[in-house]
Amino acid sequence: MPRLPAEKRSLFERLVEFISPGPDSKAELMETLADAEQRELIEPESRLMLEGVLRMADMSAGDVMVAAPRMDLLDIESPYEELLEQVIAAGHSRFPVFDDRRDNIIGILMAKDLLKLQRAPELSLRTLLRPAVFVPESKRLNELLRDFRSNRNHLAIVIDEFGNTAGLITIEDVLEQIVGEIEDEFDDKDVESAVYTLADGSYRVAGDAEIDAVNEAFAAALPREDFDTIGGLVAHEMGHVPRRGEAVEIGALRFTVMLTRGGAVRWFKVTRTAPGADAPAS
Repeated sequence: MPRLPAEKRSLFERLVEFISPGPDSKAELMETLADAEQRELIEPESRLMLEGVLRMADMSAGDVMVAAPRMDLLDIESPYEELLEQVIAAGHSRFPVFDDRRDNIIGILMAKDLLKLQRAPELSLRTLLRPAVFVPESKRLNELLRDFRSNRNHLAIVIDEFGNTAGLITIEDVLEQIVGEIEDEFDDKDVESAVYTLADGSYRVAGDAEIDAVNEAFAAALPREDFDTIGGLVAHEMGHVPRRGEAVEIGALRFTVMLTRGGAVRWFKVTRTAPGADAPAS
């Protein structure tokens, strides 16, 4: 049976729409989305993503940028071998390049462009640089995402009110405000735990989980004399700020960085290195 056109809706339904045409505030819109999910008009994942978009509109570049001290920068005067080592170690596709001092950003180097120097050493690194895009800390994320898409640019340098470098932000950082919110919604608010079982049998552990809690969950004996959180311990073992995809083995556990934000690890994927090991205690 074909669906009735909108004109065939009941008089009561049309009267309700006339009296209450729809949400007139962001809070009401959030409630409407929740109601739509309960009525199975949209999927839970869709609601969470839409809510992430709404929250993102209230955030600025300064809220999610990588702070200047944590930026991976390249010195224009560094020899090729040193630059290549830094690029491989960091694993980024784009790098801000400075001249003389870190605060003097003169351009952006694509990691793939660095290979051109290997085939043509006579080239100057300066000729390979792409213009740097600068945005204020107050730049709204929804506006920044629109600029990223229209300009086909994936990285911007964030400056403070005095024109100094405050940090950098990438299109990935912006999109994570949507995807990251979905990750956060998997948390069980009623369970005081930071260890969750994943579909493949591994475990997800919060970066700010206390080492005592991880030891108890995995029946492990990770050192806790110098650090309170597992993120602090892993960073110490790696010797630098952990980056997504990096992994380290501590004791009988392997920690792989799943998600970072603002230079801090939000989630680790944890597997046991010893075959046949027991699962974490529930």
